[in-house]
Amino acid sequence: MGNKDEKVIILASDHGGYKLKEYLKSKLDKENYKIKDFGTFSEKSVDYPDIIYKAAKEVAKKEKKGYVGVFICGTGIGASIAANKVKNIRAALVYEKALAYLSRTHNNANVIVFGGRFIKFRKAYKLLKIWLNTPFSNEERHIRRIKKLKMIEKNESKI
Repeated sequence: MGNKDEKVIILASDHGGYKLKEYLKSKLDKENYKIKDFGTFSEKSVDYPDIIYKAAKEVAKKEKKGYVGVFICGTGIGASIAANKVKNIRAALVYEKALAYLSRTHNNANVIVFGGRFIKFRKAYKLLKIWLNTPFSNEERHIRRIKKLKMIEKNESKI
């Protein structure tokens, strides 16, 4: 997951995460990451499920091509819930180094989520860099657990 040439970063936020999204976008732009911005594009109030859902669908559809998501709302909670409703999304709300690292190595998270009103911008960027540069461990126990998550998704879609 560490090669910026092979991945596209899908950015998405509501109005509560707009400023952080723009900050992260400017930092990633300077490092030549490929970015696809799903909005929002101002601080005007919007409903996070509308934006996060579309962005999560894009990550899920193109994960094998190296797409990952960076989603932000005011708390990070709503964006996490919305993203995790989409099949094949493993979104992790991150606010410290260990979570950035473990969400990748153990859970193979394909979306990182921040609470734009609760994290300092520079800290969010540092955590994002840890997350982007941490590979999945491929340990059998973690593969087994992710397979179980996929079975839950499959069973839920039958209800």
